[in-house]
Parts: sequence; C-alpha cells; structure tokens
Amino acid sequence: MSHPHPELGPAPPLPTGALRVTPLGGLGEIGRNMTVFEYAGKLLVVDCGVLFPEDHHPGVDLILPDFEPLRARLDDIVAIVLTHGHEDHIGAVPYLLRERGDIPLVGSSLTLALLEAKLREHRLKETARYVVAEGDRQSYGPFDCEFIAVNHSIPDALAVAIRTGAGMVLHTGDFKMDQLPLDGRITDLRAFARLGEAGVDLFLVDSTNAEVPGFTTPERDIAPVLDRVFAASEQRVIVACFASHVHRVQQVMDVAVAHGRKVAYIGRSMVRNMAVARDLGYLRVPPGVLVDGREIEKFRPEEIVLISTGSQGEPMSALSRIAARDHDRVQIVPGDTVVLASSLIPGNENAVYRVINGLVRCGANVVHKGNSLVHVSGHASAGELLFCYNIVRPRNVMPVHGEVRHLYANADLARATGVPADRVVVAEDGVVVDLHEGVARVVGKVECGYVFVDGSSVGDITESELKDRRILRDEGFISVVVVIDSVTGKIITGPEIHARGFGDDDVFDAVRPALAEALNVAVRDGVTDVHQLQQVIRRTIGRWVSGSHRRRPMIIPVVLEA
Repeated sequence: MSHPHPELGPAPPLPTGALRVTPLGGLGEIGRNMTVFEYAGKLLVVDCGVLFPEDHHPGVDLILPDFEPLRARLDDIVAIVLTHGHEDHIGAVPYLLRERGDIPLVGSSLTLALLEAKLREHRLKETARYVVAEGDRQSYGPFDCEFIAVNHSIPDALAVAIRTGAGMVLHTGDFKMDQLPLDGRITDLRAFARLGEAGVDLFLVDSTNAEVPGFTTPERDIAPVLDRVFAASEQRVIVACFASHVHRVQQVMDVAVAHGRKVAYIGRSMVRNMAVARDLGYLRVPPGVLVDGREIEKFRPEEIVLISTGSQGEPMSALSRIAARDHDRVQIVPGDTVVLASSLIPGNENAVYRVINGLVRCGANVVHKGNSLVHVSGHASAGELLFCYNIVRPRNVMPVHGEVRHLYANADLARATGVPADRVVVAEDGVVVDLHEGVARVVGKVECGYVFVDGSSVGDITESELKDRRILRDEGFISVVVVIDSVTGKIITGPEIHARGFGDDDVFDAVRPALAEALNVAVRDGVTDVHQLQQVIRRTIGRWVSGSHRRRPMIIPVVLEA
C-alpha cells in the first residue's frame, strides 16, 4: 500500500512523556480497523477488525491487520478496547488472542456478546472481559478511558476518550448523528462539548462519509419504503443485510408484523447474532413471529419474510447461494421480492451486481439502494463532521476509517473549521504519529501488510501466490510434458500439452511442431540442462498463446530424461 509519506523510515524511540499512535488497519481502506496507542511503555489497542476480500483476492476468506509490529511487545498490551460489534472492528480479535490469549477485552455488552460467540467458534480460552457503558471511566495501565455513547448502525456503539500524560485523545469510532434513532440512543454531543472544553489534543474522526454533503438520512426513513415494498409483494420477501445490523432487522421485523408475515433467518451468522441481540434486549421479537428457517416450506409465499446474510455478494453467503440456485432450502420463483438493505462497500461492486443479476435471472424483483431508499449509512456525513469539529475544537486532527479520498476529504473539513493545516495529520496504515508537547507529528512508519486467511491457513498466502491464483482464474493454465533421451537429447515422447481455460486440447496442435523444433534446435546448440529446456518450452508456448489468444496463462513445463 502506498503511503502519503513514502520517504519515511522507522520511527525513532518514543520521547519521554509522548503518546504514539500507530494505525495497523482501517486507514486507506474500509475495514480492518485497528489502532495501537503507546504511552509509558504500555500499549492500548482500539478495535481489531477484518477486511473482506475483493475479486482480486481469489480463495481468500478474510484479511487481517498485520500483527508483526506487536509480536515483540505482546506482553505490553494492557487491553483491547472495542468501539462496537461490527466485523470490521472485532473480527480479528480471535487471531490476536492466538498470539497472547489473556489480553483483557473491553467493550459494551452487545459488542462483547457478539465477540463471545466468535471466540467459542475459535475454541479460545477465557480471557478477562470488562463490560463498559456510556459514562463509564476506567483505567487500563497508564490509559484513562472514558466511554461516550454514539449512534451507529449497530446498538451499543461507543466513542472513547483516552487520557494520558501526553494529552487527551478522542476517538469517535464509527458514528453518525441520527437525531431520532430507533433505540432513542443519540450521539452524546454534550459529552463531546464537555471534552472539548477540557481540551482534546488529538481527535481521531470517522471519515467514511466525509465526501457526502449534508447530514446522513435517519434510519427510520427506511420504514415507509419497506412498508410499500411489502404491500406491493404478493409473494415471498427476502431481505439481505449485515448480520450485525440489529436496527435494520428490527425495522424488517416490525414491517413484517404489520403485514401479517412470519420471519425466518437465513445464514448462520444472522441466526447467531440476532439470538444474542434478542437475549440482551436489543431486538424486540413479538411472540409467534419468528419461525425456524427449516420450516419455511410450511408457509405460503405471502406469509413469510426471510432475513438473509450476503448483502455484499460474499461467495459462500446465503444470498449468493440463492442467486446461484445452490441453496438447500430457498429457491427463487418468479414474483419473489429481494431487498438488498445495505451499503455497497467499495470493492464489492462486481460481486453484488453478479448476485443481483442472478436473482433477476431467476425471476426476482430486486430492490436495492440504487432504486429505492432501503439503506441509510451508519456514518456521519460532512455536515455532521463539521458540527463535531466546531463543538470539540481539537488541537490536532487525524482522520481515520476510510479510503485515502475519504481521509483527505475529512482533513479538508477539519481545516475549514479552523484547525491549522500543520495540525491535521493524514496518515495511512503503518504511519506512526507522535503526540508530544501538544503537537501531533508523523515520525516514521512500520511495515504492515495484508495478512490473508485461507481456510485454516493464516498468513501463509503471499501476494505472489495471489498473483498466481489470479492468473489461473483469468488467464488459464497450460502444462507441457516432454521426455528426452538422456544421451542424445532427442525427444522420445511429447510434447504432451494439457490446459484449462482453452477448450479442447486440440487447439494446441498448431504449436506442437514449433515447440518440438525449438527443443531440437536448443539440443543441437548444446543445451542439455533440464531447467534451460523448460525455459525454451515456456518461451515458445508463451509467445504462441500471446499471439493467438491474447492471454498470459500460467505455464508449467516438465522435462523428463529417460
């Protein structure tokens, strides 16, 4: 990943009394959020999330932050503070706990409950849990943390103010300023103002919607649109959203009840998370409304609503399998309505459109953000961010959580409200920022790349191997086997050519004579080394395929001596 400070070298030792901030994920991308704070020889980790793979990550299940900069200092970590329960903020915690299993976990009740289910899946031992709520103030090592309520697309989200001898940092986490939220829990701007009066030395601010003017649409504006969709549907309705979007599921539940429909969850993570939310009182489910997903065939199409995972086109999700006609219980029939009630995360466009096309091909009426108001963002737009800057009046600002364009747009907003340009720090993953004597400065960087999870393998997949996978997927594969006489060097058998992605192997009949001739010429010129003969095969086949098919496949030459 490129940095806005490519000339930077390793960070120098931390000055006495300074606070160091090192983002290991979430700056330059949407996801993988993780920031490490260092003070007085101790580390505090805020969030530890995953990034979901895109089309150019074939075979990858998840992408983690790079823990390598922490490995020599795992014993210095005093806690992992989690701002909320979305996967891009908690999904990598089990992998960090594999490195050191007793790191204390700090978060709201819903956040820790969602994480608990995840830790059980990973068979991780118990570690200390500290449930916190807005208004709480707790110390972890030298870090004095105060928790502030913020509104987001999941209940129980928190901002955190971190006080140290170097000054106070206010980290918003993911937030917006919905004034009429479904759960009545608004972003506590009074607390933001109070902290601003005390003096916020460094303000870390959610950047996701910094390019969007105005204020984010309230969540409750979706309800009338869902009501119209349900009223117009004479058959089954399937709603896809994030498995942790409790507010969205609540709205679907309420509209389903109003239209006399039963509700079933489809997708393992949806079933798990909504059970947790219901048990803790964050999801209200009227008696008799929820039915088992294995019993949906007992109901007429107009009597049922399915709430599914897969709104981002994830290959193994319920909705993707439904669109591919590969789901064991749900098959689309003409007239069904599918609602994609979620955002479109950058990088997932092709996967989502592929799912939409599959659903339409099956006969579904697909309702999505592009044609109806069935999703509102969970992040503050530019007007809300300006509001916060004017309330907090921070001395230094560091935009977080967003792609590079979002970070720069957020930085522009900070400067527009009067934050001096040299006090607005635009960093990316690995860039080290020190808060020292009231000033935040970039001082160096640490190397931190993507860590890929492929099945049970963590970190074994390299960029080079991913490149090979992309070639196999996009360009095809050719193997060439030749047996030569070890004494004379003449071809005894072959060339035998087998390929994937080129149709019938007969297509290579045209190149076989040229390949045999190239090998014979090489042998006559005194080339007998097997590796060199393999290179002759690779060059000859490569030139022919490039000229005839305009492709660059993976070529595996095999030369055997007999």
